[in-house]
Amino acid sequence: MNRLILISAILVLSTLQAQDWPQFLGPTRNGVAAEMKLAGAWPQDGPAVLWQRKVGEGFSGPVVAGDRLILFHREGTEEVVECLDAATGKHKWRTAYPTAYVDQFGFDPGPRATPAIADGSVFTYGAEGTLHALDLATGKKLWTVQTQKEFRPAKSFFGMASSPLVEGRTVILNIGGADSAGIVAFDTGNGKVLWKSTDDEASYSSPVAAMVGGKRHALFLARNKFFSLDPANGAVRFQLDWAPTMRASVSGAAPLVAGDTVFITASYGAGAAALIFKGGTFEKLWTSDDILSSQYASCIERGGFLYGLHGRVDTGPAPALRCVELKTGKLRWSRDGFGGASLTLAGDQLLLLTDKGELVRVAATPDGFKETGRAQILGLGQRSHPALAGGRFFARDPKRLVCVELQSGTDRLR
Repeated sequence: MNRLILISAILVLSTLQAQDWPQFLGPTRNGVAAEMKLAGAWPQDGPAVLWQRKVGEGFSGPVVAGDRLILFHREGTEEVVECLDAATGKHKWRTAYPTAYVDQFGFDPGPRATPAIADGSVFTYGAEGTLHALDLATGKKLWTVQTQKEFRPAKSFFGMASSPLVEGRTVILNIGGADSAGIVAFDTGNGKVLWKSTDDEASYSSPVAAMVGGKRHALFLARNKFFSLDPANGAVRFQLDWAPTMRASVSGAAPLVAGDTVFITASYGAGAAALIFKGGTFEKLWTSDDILSSQYASCIERGGFLYGLHGRVDTGPAPALRCVELKTGKLRWSRDGFGGASLTLAGDQLLLLTDKGELVRVAATPDGFKETGRAQILGLGQRSHPALAGGRFFARDPKRLVCVELQSGTDRLR
């Protein structure tokens, strides 16, 4: 009997961990909530909003671990890290520090990068390049690194935006610094530099770590190149010239790993590529600028098919939502004029949060575009990635953070 109780307890704890969304693009850094099954058809007025609250400026997305939600935003002249109760939105703690960041184009001056939660700590990376480690339980500052002062990166158009990647006892950042500090790894316990690698400038893309070809890889889309690094020491295993054809450009989509294949994408003439790991290196399966070139939205993979947005939101026709066969680059279907959005996957359903604040539910199938639900949950100007945890959908726009119920209590216990 005791053995059965122990096994049950382990299974429950494993389920709870699987339901966390502790970093950019979720637990496996690919936008997938693998064990989440959505409730049936939504009510006519959309899924229920459980709670909401006002937020400050910024594009940083929420993250969730256990009963704690971390919100990173700007209030006045401070960048603020807040901890909320994920179920109720009630305040737990608040930590703030001064910021003088001014966007040179008059856009939002708040933080862009999404925090990461690991081993009881929260790691945030502000618009000015300030890296903080905080205690998850109390908000106490553990250590700080001023990356602009220490590594002297070239001035970017829109501030520092690459979300931190925690890999074991290492937090890795796409900084774009001088003197081989393009990518820098820090000790999660004390903030000391563990290694530096590459000389390329930073992009706005966030890195991904995954097993590829039986080895652990840290994958980065920098300003002008794609890199595969050994996360233990920063050694470059593979690099590929991959750059927009114009300087005034933004590469924001994260690399996507599906088995031994990596998909990278950008706009402004860079295009998209599927790379397969063979014989200790990456080889091109296909490249094209006409299939799935995403300006900043990261793509999703399910069952050997890619789902993503083709085109730019700032010029030309509105981006098209597309389904593409990963191995061949063959276009299976396209929904033209869809617009800008972030993508996540819950079970067999895509959840697209549009820049107009609509939550759109689409079947993740290569058989054609099949919309299965649509609801207005936020206002205009939404640019942040959401979080999916415990059957709830957490998302923000420039003014509000909302918690939306996507599973019934019974479904969450299955």
